[in-house]
Amino acid sequence: MELGIENRTALVCGGSSGLGRAIAEALAAEGVHVTIVARNEERLEAAATEMQASAGTPVSWKAVDLTQAEARANLIEDCRATDILINNSGGPPVGNYLEFTRDDWLVAIDANMLSAIELINASLPGMIERCFGRIINVTSHMVKAPVAMLSLSNGARAGLTGYVAGVARDVARHNVTINNLLPGQFDTERLKSNHEKFSAARNISIEEFRTKAQRDIPAKRFGQPKEFGAYAAFLCSAHVGYVTGQNLMLDGGQYPGLV
Repeated sequence: MELGIENRTALVCGGSSGLGRAIAEALAAEGVHVTIVARNEERLEAAATEMQASAGTPVSWKAVDLTQAEARANLIEDCRATDILINNSGGPPVGNYLEFTRDDWLVAIDANMLSAIELINASLPGMIERCFGRIINVTSHMVKAPVAMLSLSNGARAGLTGYVAGVARDVARHNVTINNLLPGQFDTERLKSNHEKFSAARNISIEEFRTKAQRDIPAKRFGQPKEFGAYAAFLCSAHVGYVTGQNLMLDGGQYPGLV
């Protein structure tokens, strides 16, 4: 299927690795002019070079620490000309919710809620003027199925979800959509890091924990980043202007609820 987004522009946060990179790769393969954003210049340059060689489409990169407000200001001009915005950032630390301080919470909220809102607000005027915009926030299935050790992530991402719910419905008439993708257990470095912490807390081996984790997923496996990237690219397409304000689960059927 032709997605109808060739020559559109996209800004993909966290685009040098993991799910962010998978989205960037999928968009570049569709002929989208992608700029990937992350902190590490070396990883960014390598990722952009590899994606460009594979897709045959120019892929740019910009080193920005999205946790810093002054650094985010460097992206505002990019946002104004962006047709597709992917908000994606690594989650805050895993730990005991009783031990998190006010500063821990402020850092988590800034990185996983306020930074995304800032980029959304910078992108919307241009998207509305051009009558096309696709915004995806990569959050977490923990928004719908929270666990205590991820309380910082649960809270910050739920706040972003609430903000999007109203704004998405306000801009839908302009062919601008805003949706949240809620990944379950995809086989990334972030997942492995979390599993190491979870297994240590339960005093079992990482191998034992990962085996049980896969057994608890109806699909009986972890997701592959390319699957996530393909789904995200379709959600950015010209064909999906009637889907907005949604929290879309990609978790191999693990979430047991109806809504």
